[in-house]
Order: sequence, then structure tokens, then C-alpha cells
Amino acid sequence: MFTGIIEELGEVTEVRHLDDSAVLSVRGRLVTSDATAGSSIAVNGTCLTVTALDGDTFAVDVMAESLSRTSLGRLTPGDQVNLERAMAASSRFGGHVVQGHVDGTGEILSRTPGDQWEVVEISCPPHVRRYLVEKGSIAVDGVSLTVYDIRPDRFTVSLIPTTLASTNLGSAAVGTVVNLEADILGKYVVAHLDHLEPGAAQEVTRG
Repeated sequence: MFTGIIEELGEVTEVRHLDDSAVLSVRGRLVTSDATAGSSIAVNGTCLTVTALDGDTFAVDVMAESLSRTSLGRLTPGDQVNLERAMAASSRFGGHVVQGHVDGTGEILSRTPGDQWEVVEISCPPHVRRYLVEKGSIAVDGVSLTVYDIRPDRFTVSLIPTTLASTNLGSAAVGTVVNLEADILGKYVVAHLDHLEPGAAQEVTRG
């Protein structure tokens, strides 16, 4: 489990594409400081398992399911990626519940700078859009963000100075594909309502 509070920007050092999978090598001094083989590290919001360590560089396997649902297959050496270690039981919960199970991808449609922040509009597939609510949470490339405007095929977030400086969203250009993970609490609520007797969901939502 993760919180969506990025610990450091890592750098992709190698990408090996196999028949239906890939092996990524990523440099990250902080996240490797206490990592061992088997540790979980979120790379651009995707929970991956460390398979090997070499100094401050770790390797992970990316299976076909992850390649089809995420943007990891687009990575090339030199790319910056958001890194977060799995949450420790004693940690402060600064973001929201993030599993590292990416639901799909979106595309950055526009960026509007403010005095110290930027308003970013991101496209959203229907199966992710159904879980979004205004003032709710979403993980974008692993970054915990608050949704403040929702349209049928897109949503809008604001990036504060810390997010702009400490994550790869600060330099992500219009057209960049990003990983999206909807709030797990919202997904459970929708799943529960979908399985209620006909008419019961309307009674719940009216209540």
C-alpha cells in the first residue's frame, strides 16, 4: 500500500523488452537505501517488485498486464519516474489509499499556469471516470491529487509548487500519457451498489 506522496524522482537506466514483458532498471538513491529483493516500489504509480539491486539501482519485471494498462512500456533510458516505497505501519498518511494497481491511462490535455501553481486537465477513460467525484482523490503517475472539476471524458487538478518541483508532473508536456488509479474506497462503494437489488441503489443514493 502507498499514499501517493512521492519520495523521489528516479531515472530509468535500462529497458529490456521481452516477448510479453519487460525488465526496467531504475536509479533511486532513497528508495534503495533499505530495499531488498522482494520489496515493493511504486514506479509512476505502478506497484512493482524489486528483483535485483546494484548500488542505488534496482530492477523490476513488468508483466503483460501492467504493460497493457500502464504507460511503463513507453519508458526509455533517461526518463524521470516518480518513486515511492510501500508505506510503513508507523508512517503518517499524507495522501490517500493508493494500491499501485493502475486502472488505465489518460493524456495531459492542457496546462494553465497560475502565480505558483498550474491547473492541469487530463483525459479519462469511462471505466475510470465513473469513480471520480469532485473533491475526491485520484493518483496520477502515483501522485495523490484532488479532483476539482469533472467532465464526461476528462478531469482537472491543481499542482502546487511542491508537486511541480518534486514529481515528473512538473515537466510533463501536453500529450504526455499518465497512469491513473481511482480511489479504492470509491470503487468498493460503486461495486456494492452495482450488486444491490434493482432500485436499492437509487434508494441509497437518495438517502
